[in-house]
Parts: sequence; C-alpha cells; structure tokens
Amino acid sequence: MSNPQVAPTIGVFDSGFGGLTVLRALLERLPNARFVFIGDTARLPYGSKSRRTVARYASESARFLVEEQRAEFLVIACNTASALALDAIQEAVPVPVLGVIEPGAQAARSASKSGDVLVIATDATVQSHAYADACRGLGLLALEKACPLLVPLVEEGWIEHPVTVEVVRIYIEELLADAAAQRLRPDTLVLGCTHYPLLRALIETTVPPGMRVIDSAEAAAQAAAQLIDGSALRNSSGAPAEPALRFFATDSVEKFERLGSRFLKRPVGKVELVDLGG
Repeated sequence: MSNPQVAPTIGVFDSGFGGLTVLRALLERLPNARFVFIGDTARLPYGSKSRRTVARYASESARFLVEEQRAEFLVIACNTASALALDAIQEAVPVPVLGVIEPGAQAARSASKSGDVLVIATDATVQSHAYADACRGLGLLALEKACPLLVPLVEEGWIEHPVTVEVVRIYIEELLADAAAQRLRPDTLVLGCTHYPLLRALIETTVPPGMRVIDSAEAAAQAAAQLIDGSALRNSSGAPAEPALRFFATDSVEKFERLGSRFLKRPVGKVELVDLGG
C-alpha cells in the first residue's frame, strides 16, 4: 500500500448482497480499513449468464471500485464471479484481486485429514468445477453439490424455519450418500456460496459429528488480512478508527437496505444507486 499512515480502501464486489458476509468478516479483521461495496443487483443472477458476460459485468464493477472509488485492493465476494471471471477482473484493474474460492480451498486443505472434502454451492459454481479444481491443486478430492433452494430460503429470512431444516438435511444426506458410493471419507464441508454462512449453525448440526465446516467468506477475509500490509491499517495516531463504509447497488437499493443488515449483522444505512451500463 502506498502510504502506511493512511488506512487502505478495499473494494468488495458481489452480484447481489450475499457478499456482505465477506465484508462482515473483513470488518472483524481489518477494523481500520475503508470499505466500498458494490452489488450488481440490476444484472443478477450471474449464474444464468455466460462466462463472457459475467467477465464483462464483473470487470465493470471492478473498474468502478478502482477508478471511481480509489480502491487499492479488491475482494471478489461472489463465488460465481470468482469461478468464471477472476482472470478477467485481474486484467481489468491494476490492483491486487482476491477471490473467495482459492482461500476456501486452502482452508479445507488445512482442516482435512482424509483429503476428501465436500462442497455445497450454487448451480453455476458447481458447474464451473472451480472448487474441485482448486482442491485438486492442493491434493484434495472434492465432491460438489448444487443446493439451489438455499439462497431463496436465506433471502426469505427462513434461517431456522422447519422447511429450511428439512431442505438442508436432504441436501446433506444426498451428498453423504454420493460420497459413500464413491468410497470417499469426507471430513470437511466447504460452504461455497456467500449466502450459506447464515445457515452455518444449522449445517453444523446436520453434518456428521466431527466434520469441519469451512466458511469461504471467513477464509477469504483471513487471506485478505494476510495479504494487506498491516502497517497500512493503522491511522497516524495508532488508535482504532471507526471503519468507513460506503455501499452501492445497480438496482433495488431499498431491498439492499432491507436485507443487507441480515448479512452484515449491522445496519447498512444508505445505499447509493449507480449505473454501470447495460
């Protein structure tokens, strides 16, 4: 970072507002940093778009954060964009860029003793096999499962609803059955969607005893904290500073303001509308 006496500006990008779970974890680890978050809510879901379109959308958000908001470091708090567009984003901006998939795989590597891990994610992330590829590069064997019902349940606020409990149970049982059929011995489960941390407590009570549950949002925040120079996170007096937060969305700012606090675990406040084009 350029000036060690000035708190860095960290840009955080998601296709919606699930990435606020990543921002929440970042705030815990980098309390003196300035954060600018953008949710591309006008063009979600990214999962139904082509790789080329996701790369274009994500690069536009990245350039907005860097060129207009002066972000010095980007965290791609979106599994789909991390899976399909990380290279394009890195080419689009001249600052360090961190996705959520590689840190999640690294955390699974640290947690797993058997080398067999499970991943639950959205359809687009599973179809990309980004987690399986990242885990393979670390000597792990990952079995992935798409869980498309979980995102709408989380956004509905049904975190502990009996329907959600049953849906989670079914997904986990199906995944464990698939693992058993392949003679795998999984001891770690990766939450491969930024909505899923809100269901972590439920998921931890559903998986077999002793199975580690890895929150890729927490893993990404930890990786970001390690990558950013610690000296840049102190203000000139060395005293803790209130974090500066600024939120942007490309549509549905009222919904962002309403649901955002559920993911951030604090009031989001005013969300500014920005037009990034078609």
